[in-house]
Amino acid sequence: EHLKAIDDDVNAFLDNMFGPRDSRVRGWFLLDSYLPTFTLTVIYLLSIWLGNKYMKNRPALSLRGILTLYNFGITLLSAYMLVELILSSWEGGYNLQCQNLDSAGEGDVRVARVLWWYYFSKLVEFLDTIFFVLRKKTSQITFLHVYHHASMFNIWWCVLNWIPCGQSFFGPTLNSFIHILMYSYYGLSVFPSMHKYLWWKKYLTQAQLVQFLLTITHTLSAVVKPCGFPFGCLIFQSSYMMTLVILFLNFYVQTYRKKPLKKEKQAPPVGKGVKNGFPKAHSTAANGLMNKKAQ
Repeated sequence: EHLKAIDDDVNAFLDNMFGPRDSRVRGWFLLDSYLPTFTLTVIYLLSIWLGNKYMKNRPALSLRGILTLYNFGITLLSAYMLVELILSSWEGGYNLQCQNLDSAGEGDVRVARVLWWYYFSKLVEFLDTIFFVLRKKTSQITFLHVYHHASMFNIWWCVLNWIPCGQSFFGPTLNSFIHILMYSYYGLSVFPSMHKYLWWKKYLTQAQLVQFLLTITHTLSAVVKPCGFPFGCLIFQSSYMMTLVILFLNFYVQTYRKKPLKKEKQAPPVGKGVKNGFPKAHSTAANGLMNKKAQ
């Protein structure tokens, strides 16, 4: 009873803050109450902390089979969402510049159903981080990574409850396409024999940045030419996407711009850095550090 009282208070507070929820999604799994989404997010964050402590003195797990199934499973889900979002928005006669929440009838409900899968996929993608923990890839568990995963799951709970269709369709359509490229890359990278063919990792970050900028442009187009979509939601989405642009741009610069310059400055003079008849770089590769970076 105490938990139910807390749940009622939280939901009453959210309803008072954001107004009436969209009746078309009432009763859908995980949507009626915020507590499950919040609790799952807390479990996710605790799993990272406790998992790193647990794995500290244990060998990294390979998980090759699980990772293969997981990555290609997310790829297929992303492909489904991409196709279904295109078809449902086309069926609803969606206006690309600005689309309201209730003029497309059954087309709006069809979009909302796909966006529920998009919300649910953000829960499934918590496994990205858990796999990093189990494989002891702690360098991959950055603030950007955790912030992006935790915030998206919670934001999309709000989206599904108050703005589950209309203008909300555009970002997930682009993101589903990017995820097809990204998770297929991750799935293939599990196999060492495929590494030499995976030259396009750098361009994934560029594609993500383009995606964010296009989403911001699309969102603000509804500010310039309103169609009844909630103004506050447009401003919030644009602001949130700007945080992703800044963080992903910083990641891109740190990963692909600064490091090569740093290496050049640290390169030993000719004739130095030789160990056992080989340059030091050869010794590094033999110790597996180069391979680790390639992975």
